[in-house]
Amino acid sequence: MTQSFIPFHVPSIGDEEIREVVDTLRSGWLTTGPKTNQFEKEFSAYVRAPHALAVNSCTSALHLALAALGIQRGDEVITTPLTFCATVNAILHVGATPVLADVGDDLNIDPASIEARINARTRAIIPVHFAGLACEMDAIWATAERSGLSVVEDAAHAIGSHYRGQPIGSGQAAHGHRSQAVGFSFYATKNMTTGEGGMVTTADPHLMERMRILCLHGISKDAWNRYSEAGKWYYEVLESGFKYNLSDIQSAIGLHQLRKLESFIETRARYARLYRELLSGIEEIELPPDNSQNRHAWHLFVLRLKTEQLEINRNQFIDRLREMNVGTSVHFIPIPMHPYFQSLPTLHPSLCPRAMDVYPRLVSIPLYPAMSENDVEHVATSVKKIVQSSRKKLHRVEGAIA
Repeated sequence: MTQSFIPFHVPSIGDEEIREVVDTLRSGWLTTGPKTNQFEKEFSAYVRAPHALAVNSCTSALHLALAALGIQRGDEVITTPLTFCATVNAILHVGATPVLADVGDDLNIDPASIEARINARTRAIIPVHFAGLACEMDAIWATAERSGLSVVEDAAHAIGSHYRGQPIGSGQAAHGHRSQAVGFSFYATKNMTTGEGGMVTTADPHLMERMRILCLHGISKDAWNRYSEAGKWYYEVLESGFKYNLSDIQSAIGLHQLRKLESFIETRARYARLYRELLSGIEEIELPPDNSQNRHAWHLFVLRLKTEQLEINRNQFIDRLREMNVGTSVHFIPIPMHPYFQSLPTLHPSLCPRAMDVYPRLVSIPLYPAMSENDVEHVATSVKKIVQSSRKKLHRVEGAIA
């Protein structure tokens, strides 16, 4: 039988989500309301965070956190080059200057590189938990504490990830270090989805109150509570805010996606183990890292091709996978390579040589619960066939090239 095409991602939407959306449509309350309120409560409990605010994207979550922290023009915020442009755009939205640190071997931001970028203008750090593998938060928190910096985690990939026994989103280590805020994405390709959407969590009630106000036009009260003590319908605009709220239609999907998330992650982890088993021992491929001290959410399974040992480059590798009915993606085009960011000296490629070096070798292969084990085996077999047919004729013998 001919293998049907395996897309890079297919979301897992079931009858529960559909019924909840229908119930919302029939309720008469479509925008932010009771379903969103319930979603926030359940999400807060899941990540063990005191406060959670549903928003329309992870970009909004990061922007709200930075704005509520008072980060502004003249300030600098350090982040990673190996991320989607939204991370850097959120910094630019508040008028601050994004500064790149480099990545480490795990493709997460390198704490030593963060240290090297700190100066008198630095106000915050945005680590990104790449592919669902937690950053070394202890080192990042220690650096932030020494320098008086805020930490806002970009957990777009990391719903369900744990760091040292604590869920990403609690923002807290066992010994008390804490991030000021953590932003999540529920985009269609993420481990759980609302189509478009996100969440921001914090342990700081004052920060949460300010983010709630900024989230909906700077209005003092939301649609649930616009009555004064005298019983008159009333609200006040306290700040120049944004339109970042999540609707009840989206939250209806999110409620059941969240309730299924543990089973999603279990399947992702099982498929990741199968990939590692099937692709182990292939010299021309480096498999993605794991960390036994943390729980990997396996949002992505990113191969690193050793292109110096292959007769084809990464793009040709992707083309050949597509010919074998396998969809792929690349995570990510480093920030310095985008034309818009090239005018900023704090985003220069010289600041992140490791990220620039690894980029041409990165290929993300399909990994999601809607796949079958046969799909995983087909992807792995296709990767092996391409490698076997593309090996360079020269081979290494006892450290020398023969």
